[in-house]
Amino acid sequence: MPDKLFEDRRAALEEAFFARHNQELLNRLRAQDQQATEEGALAAASGITDPAVLKQLLGLGISAASVAALALAPLVLVAWADGAMSKEEQAAILSAAHKRGIQPGGPGHALLEHWLAEAPPPGIAQAWKAYIQVLTAAMPEAERHALREAVLGQAEQVADAAGGFLGLGVGNRVSAAERAVLHDLAAAFGA
Repeated sequence: MPDKLFEDRRAALEEAFFARHNQELLNRLRAQDQQATEEGALAAASGITDPAVLKQLLGLGISAASVAALALAPLVLVAWADGAMSKEEQAAILSAAHKRGIQPGGPGHALLEHWLAEAPPPGIAQAWKAYIQVLTAAMPEAERHALREAVLGQAEQVADAAGGFLGLGVGNRVSAAERAVLHDLAAAFGA
C-alpha cells in the first residue's frame, strides 16, 4: 500500500509539472500569435514590412488603429523641441489632427493627446523616419517633394504658432531647437 501511495503521489507531481509546463508553452505561443497578428495589422495599415520597424512601432504604443497619429509625429517633435509645448502649438496640432480625420475618442487621438501632455519617447523620431522612407520609396519625385513640403509646412506652422520672443511675435518666431528638428525631418525625405 505505501508503494501505491508513493506512486500515486509521484504521478500527480509529474502531471502537475507537465501541466504547468504545457500552460507556459501555450501562453508563449499565444503571445507570439498576438504579436504576429498585431504586426500584420500594423504592416497592412502603414505599408511597413520590416519586422524590426514594426516591433519598434508596437513597442512605442503605435498600433494599426493609432498609426494615423504617426503622421503627426513631426508636428509633435517640433513642438517639444525646446522642451515645452505651448497652448498655441497644441491647438495647431489638434487642428491638423482634425483635418486628417483623427477623431476624439479614437486610439490615434488618444495617442496624440498623450504626446501633447508628455514628450514622446525618443524612438518616435526614428519610427517616423522609417515610416516616411517606406511611404516615399516608390513615390515619383514630384509627389515626394509635395509631401515633403506639406509635412514641413505644417511642422513650421506649429513651430511658428508660439510666436517669437515671449510669445509676442517679436524676433525669430522659430527657435534654434525647432529649426534643428525641421532640418532633421527634411533629411528623412532624402534628396
